[in-house]
Amino acid sequence: MVQYLVILLDDTSVSYCHCNNPYKEHRLISLDDLRNGILYAMKENLMIQFVYPDYDLPEEYKEKIESIDHHNIVSSLYFDKLMFEESDVVVFQDWSSVSNYDFEPGKAYVIKTTKTDLFDRYCSLKEILGKVDRLNVVITDVEKFTDGDFESYKKVLSELSAEIEKLYVAGKSPQLNLLTDRMMLSEMNNCGAGETNITLAPNGKFYVCPAFYYENEADSVGDLDKGLDIKNKQLYRLDHAPICRHCDAWQCKRCIWLNRKTTLEVNTPSHEQCVIAHLERNASRELLNSIRKHGTFLPEQDEIEKIDYLDPFDKRADWQ
Repeated sequence: MVQYLVILLDDTSVSYCHCNNPYKEHRLISLDDLRNGILYAMKENLMIQFVYPDYDLPEEYKEKIESIDHHNIVSSLYFDKLMFEESDVVVFQDWSSVSNYDFEPGKAYVIKTTKTDLFDRYCSLKEILGKVDRLNVVITDVEKFTDGDFESYKKVLSELSAEIEKLYVAGKSPQLNLLTDRMMLSEMNNCGAGETNITLAPNGKFYVCPAFYYENEADSVGDLDKGLDIKNKQLYRLDHAPICRHCDAWQCKRCIWLNRKTTLEVNTPSHEQCVIAHLERNASRELLNSIRKHGTFLPEQDEIEKIDYLDPFDKRADWQ
């Protein structure tokens, strides 16, 4: 059941997930579509997430946005001070401004990165973890991972895990999506595109998620006049994902867009996405065990079992 409506306020609204936004020219959503999108969310009892461009919005847009409860997702380059202070999620499109940024608690931060940049710059994350409540690292070229990259990623996770362990022992509890999410979960917690959340684009049409809009405007799944029209919508649910429904890498975002891009099926992940998720899962298991050895308090949670695979497809015979 849909619970969230993501509203892209402009074609150049910041991209916060795996897909990069290719649009360079501004196209602000019409004020009528903004009003109708808010009305749609009210009728369907949906929480709205507004995604902002870098430039300052007209006052009539700000007034309409403030007329309803919502969350704000903004770029690290956004310069409206008041709106920025009220933002919930701050997104860095790359590492260029990370080192000089004044991070603060109370917000969630997203750093988008290529695998190469992550391997080169991950040490700077250690300092950030001590300043923030929540940090998400989003890799934008997951499909390009090689066996050698998997080994490099395993090393990155190990070093970041050691830093998080120190912080927990010191009484802090930062969240890093790559490591701490799996420690706290008891079931799948995926992005939910097409199932629990849907996107309204600046053209007034609905999309499974922003990435589907960025890739092809023709991929809409309805509009404000006729409502949602998602074909085979059961395929976006976990119970119709033949691999994922058996998996316990619960922190994996199970990116629907990445699935379609790499396997041509929205409910089937790629080998790369699965291996990355299981490397994170295993690193989370080791981190959880290490923290518990220090006697540091953690919410009650089942042990994360040891496994002998990184791609669940290798265990397909056990599903029969």
